[in-house]
Amino acid sequence: MIHTLATCEWVKNGHPLCLIGDSGTGKPHLLIALGTEATMAGYRVKYVLAARLVNELVEAADELVLNKTINRYGRVDLLCIDELGYIELDKRGADLLFQVLTDREETASVAIASNESFGGWTRTFTDPRLCAAIVDRLTFNATIIETGTQSYRLAQSRARQATSS
Repeated sequence: MIHTLATCEWVKNGHPLCLIGDSGTGKPHLLIALGTEATMAGYRVKYVLAARLVNELVEAADELVLNKTINRYGRVDLLCIDELGYIELDKRGADLLFQVLTDREETASVAIASNESFGGWTRTFTDPRLCAAIVDRLTFNATIIETGTQSYRLAQSRARQATSS
């Protein structure tokens, strides 16, 4: 599956990618690797943490430059959003993120990484209708990969500890 994604056909077609799994299962590494492949294939790529993106959108709205900021994110071929689902977003932040996702729908790819399954996103997006709309946009024509529950970091720490004992 990863080798198929590395061809960037999904980016060319404007399809989303969702990486879902517990902490330590390699989601950011996959986002960065696939973003790097897309860059090498000539696509414009932006990687951002979800909280940072929402904060930037809120600040842009306050400074009356929201359209400019959304347009800037709209110009990239692949927007990689990491750590979606780690923090609860207030209504305003969630609404602004929805605008970015809607602006890209079916025209430009979004890749997200989340430690929360879609069913748990109601803790991040507290408005159930907005949550359903965001999940709908991110899963339509999407590739969804579950990275699992076993932390690579924890496994490496245990292996090092076992060899030093």
